[in-house]
Amino acid sequence: MTDVFQALADPTRRQLLDQLFANNGQSLTELCQQSAISRQAVAKHLVVLEKANLVSIYWQGRNKLHYLNPVPLADIVQRWVGKFEDARLAALTSFKDQIELDAKPKQEKKRA
Repeated sequence: MTDVFQALADPTRRQLLDQLFANNGQSLTELCQQSAISRQAVAKHLVVLEKANLVSIYWQGRNKLHYLNPVPLADIVQRWVGKFEDARLAALTSFKDQIELDAKPKQEKKRA
């Protein structure tokens, strides 16, 4: 998971992931067209993303296509966000139940 966090720490790499999310299966040339940095810099960022397993590659003839791999991101969500999400949902449910209990006597008084 450390590799994933390190890869996501860089805004250029996050931008590359956003580009792949919008249009998956792009070549280096296509990714460079949307970037202000050099081809070599984009290639280095893609290597970091590949090592973190955030990007997978598929060779189509001589073209190397890059695909977003969302699995490591899902792992992060499960590990770091999911456990907090359960507590938040429980708190919201409890809050909703309390509001409904508080509202019942007021509604009954209005009817009487």
